[in-house]
Amino acid sequence: MFTGIIEELGSIAHMDRHPDSIRLTIAAHKVLEGTQLGDSIAVNGVCLTVTDLTDSTFSADVMHETMRRSSFSTIKSGSKVNLERAMQVGGRLGGHIVSGHIDGIGHVARIANDGIARVITISIPKDMEIFIVEKGSITIDGISLTVVSVGNSQFSVSIIPHTMANTTLMDKHPGAIVNLETDVIGKYVHRFTVGSPQASSGLTLDKLLENGF
Repeated sequence: MFTGIIEELGSIAHMDRHPDSIRLTIAAHKVLEGTQLGDSIAVNGVCLTVTDLTDSTFSADVMHETMRRSSFSTIKSGSKVNLERAMQVGGRLGGHIVSGHIDGIGHVARIANDGIARVITISIPKDMEIFIVEKGSITIDGISLTVVSVGNSQFSVSIIPHTMANTTLMDKHPGAIVNLETDVIGKYVHRFTVGSPQASSGLTLDKLLENGF
């Protein structure tokens, strides 16, 4: 699990791309401190397992499912990436609970100034909109952010200067692809109340009342 608070910007030092997988080697510094083989590091919000380590790089494998759902299908050598180590139990949860499992991609629709902040509007698949709530949390390329508005297959977030200067958001432009992870709690609530597509019904108000809630 992660918090969505980016620890450092790394870069893709080398990549070995295949039709259904990618092997990434990422140059980094801070996230390598105390890291061991088998540890998890979020790369642009994607939870990856460290399979090789040097003093200045780590390597990880990206499987076909991850390529299909994330921006890794178009990532290139030299690209900057947001990095975060898995959170420690007992540490501060500065962002929100992030699993590192990408729900899908969005596209930057527009970027506008609002005082000291930048407001970024992201276009999303219609079926993702139900999981995004105004003033709720969302993860964009691994960054924990608060939703300003949502509707019409889009949502907006407001970015402070520190976040713009210390994450890959500094390089985003209209049309750019971003990884999105919606709030994991919201997904479970939806699952329990609406149910799966195969289920005839999920958790309802009548069922709660019948069981004393």
